Amino acid sequence: MVDETPLVETPITERVGAFLATLASHASPATVEAYRHDLAALCAFTERRAVTDPAALDTALLRAFLGSERSRGLAPRSLARRRAALSRFADYLVKQGVLVDNPVGLLRTPKQPSHLPRPVDVDALARFLDTPHDGSPLGVRDQAILELFYSSGLRLAELAALDLGDLQNSRVRVMGKGGKPRQVPVGRRAQQALAEWLGCRSVLAPMSEQALFVGQRGQRLGHRAIQKRLAQLSVARGLPEHLHPHRLRHSFASHLLESSQDLRAVQELLGHANLSTTQIYTRLDWQHLATSYDAAHPRAKRGPNDPTNSPRSKP
Repeated sequence: MVDETPLVETPITERVGAFLATLASHASPATVEAYRHDLAALCAFTERRAVTDPAALDTALLRAFLGSERSRGLAPRSLARRRAALSRFADYLVKQGVLVDNPVGLLRTPKQPSHLPRPVDVDALARFLDTPHDGSPLGVRDQAILELFYSSGLRLAELAALDLGDLQNSRVRVMGKGGKPRQVPVGRRAQQALAEWLGCRSVLAPMSEQALFVGQRGQRLGHRAIQKRLAQLSVARGLPEHLHPHRLRHSFASHLLESSQDLRAVQELLGHANLSTTQIYTRLDWQHLATSYDAAHPRAKRGPNDPTNSPRSKP
């Protein structure tokens, strides 16, 4: 954890404050808070080293900082996030004329472990979703949340931020990472669950509340509340494994890829900027790629003894 002792105001902390203020003008509050947390660790480190000049943030110092964070037991994923925050901050300092170039480029990114959530078995998930609820407004709401998560592969933050106006017939408009909007199809079962929820939502929500999903007090349902409800439902409905929003998203992607084998479509639905992210996310392995290549590439279909494989077979 980052030391909670208030930081001494130094030129470095002042630059960090200015950087965060600039970031807040176009990034989400969650992103700003994540950068604030990571750069607070840097400020605490430089304070212990009695380094106050932001121009002193060179490769050696930043390597020592990441090394100290590793020694404290920080996981590779957290170290990679620290490095990303340092790079973004260093880019800002370069633009401000404080640094000549970005020293983070010479720092190796920590290797990430491939700890991906195992998708829930298709049949087990179907039985879980088909388990009857008690018919109460909260039960109807929970069913709509479950169906929408699995139908559209939404992130937790995306689902929690949905407003009534984001539903459009058989699709939903979401705001993804980096403030990038996208539209995602909503399946028939999810449409039915949402229609049932909208029919009784007014029992909990006041007319002025625009949030799609609300709690008992009629206010927008928070991230922790959604996570808690999914965990409780997995126990109540007899699912023999822990369930959380990211696992439903992963199941959505894996099941869709298994049936369609359309990686680009899954990439668009998940809102991934890079195809490589989707490959990792869906556990797409080399064998899958090789099979797709063999099935699709015209020259891959021919056997090794096929004379048309030879470059001399054509004039």
